[in-house]
Amino acid sequence: MVIALLVGLYYSPVVLDRHIMPALTPLVPGSNVPPRGVDAAAAPLGTPPAGTGSGSFRLQESPDPGQDFVAYDPCRPIRYVIRTQDSPPGGEDLIHQAVAEISAATGLRFVYDGSTTEAPTEQRKKYQPERYGKRWAPVLIAWSTPEETPDLAGDVGGLGGSDYAHIPGHPVVYVAGQVMLDAPDMSRFLAYPGGATLVRAVIMHELSHVVGLAHVEDPSQLMYGDGNNLTTLADGDRAGLALLGTGACVPQL
Repeated sequence: MVIALLVGLYYSPVVLDRHIMPALTPLVPGSNVPPRGVDAAAAPLGTPPAGTGSGSFRLQESPDPGQDFVAYDPCRPIRYVIRTQDSPPGGEDLIHQAVAEISAATGLRFVYDGSTTEAPTEQRKKYQPERYGKRWAPVLIAWSTPEETPDLAGDVGGLGGSDYAHIPGHPVVYVAGQVMLDAPDMSRFLAYPGGATLVRAVIMHELSHVVGLAHVEDPSQLMYGDGNNLTTLADGDRAGLALLGTGACVPQL
């Protein structure tokens, strides 16, 4: 009995951290995480394209030094919503087109959950059950202004990124993100010949940040940080996005 008690005390923190707490936390009123496994399938929902070539790409830094990169769980759809307030004409269609491009380049499945009135914010909550139900908050794609989102001031056409979640013993994964688009700037772009393709490229650039790409110093890539008038994904962009479609499935979240 003494040996059994000692063994139990030795292993109980591991059992508590890895199995008991992840199961109990979503049941606590006011919990900041959804019930685990929502939307999770038994296998990835898509396959990244093969033979994407080579080129410059850089991944967002992982918060876990032992993990090469962070990505969305490929066994779940990436749900997204659009705030149409201040949208230029045709803006919603351009968003859907950009989403389709990033979905094809990663193999990740995106699902449109409709419009929203949620405003973008620097401290966006990744779990909002009152607004979106008991699942991780969808990616918010919002047309905004420099007055509402000061970081859009100047020559910044958009901003994008994701927040992650983690259970001890499992990989870190992205669970919610947002894109903020400068509506006045994008409206001016749309007045130019070929302006729609430029706006779609801006959205693709920001969505690439959402799924895990960082800026590169190579002006031949869409993820170049200083702007280059590219309107399509280049080889490096595609290689990075394909890699980000190979993330881990974590149904424990």
